[in-house]
Amino acid sequence: MNFDDLARPCIRAERKKRLLIAMDGPAGVGKSTVGRLVAKALGYRFINTGEMYRALTWRALEERLDLGDAPALSRLARRIRWDFRTMADGVTIRAFVDGRSVARRIQDERVGKNSSTVASVPGVRRCLRRLQRRLGRDGGVVMEGRDIATNVFPDADLKIYLDASAAERARRRTRQLRAQGKGADFDSIRAAILSRDRQDKGRKANPLRRAKGAVVIDSTRLSLREVVDRILKRIAGRPL
Repeated sequence: MNFDDLARPCIRAERKKRLLIAMDGPAGVGKSTVGRLVAKALGYRFINTGEMYRALTWRALEERLDLGDAPALSRLARRIRWDFRTMADGVTIRAFVDGRSVARRIQDERVGKNSSTVASVPGVRRCLRRLQRRLGRDGGVVMEGRDIATNVFPDADLKIYLDASAAERARRRTRQLRAQGKGADFDSIRAAILSRDRQDKGRKANPLRRAKGAVVIDSTRLSLREVVDRILKRIAGRPL
């Protein structure tokens, strides 16, 4: 990708009429599942920007970089050849690093533990923001992350802040892991979620916060279907 091209500002007039939907929220709230279902219902594409940070983290670990070396991480983000391809479901867009699929690799436990450190580097966020803006500038996209509505696309057509209590997020994750036959301790998971919340909300570079004008949906007592329906009702009547 040409980074001069990626650096062009995101201006609403450059986009087609299809909507750009920006979705933010804390870890474990279900943004990916909700975002994918909304995108599918609209015939849009879905992008989980967290996967981009995990892909960079995986590559940094592969190259044995010092994750405390912010300039080195920023250089790596710029050096990588990023490709983005729509998957077989016709909805999900995934990152390929130097032509390699990283979908399985980024699920590694080491990647998960270190991705928030990599994501806190300002130079990394600036680099990936350019990529994210290119991916979303023509609309027809549901994009989720931590700073999509506040930093990447502050002029998004629809901004969603999806939330849920830490206890409920921990319960959901515990059920998910146990359904997969994996051991899961509720208290440990809840503690990890609270720790990640503090990191996301406390970092200097583009912290997690509710964007001005965002539709706030607390999903603590809502089913997945109810959350998706609330978002689709907000979109009803708008040109797609």
